Amino acid sequence: MSILTEISELVQKGRAKEVQALVQQALDEKISAKEILNNGLCPGMTAIGEKFKNNEVYVPEVLIASRAMTKGTDILKPYLVSEGVEPAGKAVICTVKGDMHDIGKNLVKMMFEGSGIECIDLGTDVDPQKIVEAVKETGAKIVCLSALLTTTMINQKSAIEALCEAGIRDDVVVMIGGAPVSEDYAGEIGADIYTNDAASAAAAALAALKNI
Repeated sequence: MSILTEISELVQKGRAKEVQALVQQALDEKISAKEILNNGLCPGMTAIGEKFKNNEVYVPEVLIASRAMTKGTDILKPYLVSEGVEPAGKAVICTVKGDMHDIGKNLVKMMFEGSGIECIDLGTDVDPQKIVEAVKETGAKIVCLSALLTTTMINQKSAIEALCEAGIRDDVVVMIGGAPVSEDYAGEIGADIYTNDAASAAAAALAALKNI
């Protein structure tokens, strides 16, 4: 088994300390940080995302795997910077105004980061204007809006309207998700992408970034 395959498998098992040790070993063996990220850490997180999508693992396993992934990327960050490796893109992510739920948002954030997308996490109960400001400040090309309540779904629409009023709607891809949300609703409010799980969201975001 190659060291990169072993890193991937340890990420899936959530073995953070072992991931750290193997990432450092790989660097010591002169494997580039980009290769370790793209062929070791990211495949591990992608695999756990697919397992979650297929109900083979659950939220606790995803959280543990994400922690292991983060520990590995923490070691890689200075090397990635020195190698000039850029993130796949930036995404502003939040739960909309009036909604305090964050588990779904956090899962999507983990999958995005595991796919090499930098996330600007605005948290929960986020006012539309704050979303607009974050897009302007960061140049993010993806905006992810989560809503877990039927009463807060309307604020996904409010956020899109705020982007329109600010004249930056055409500059971003808007993704929505959450238990009460559907493909039809996404069409109704003018969102670009709807997905019903975190792994699909990450895949859709990567595909969208390639087309921007």
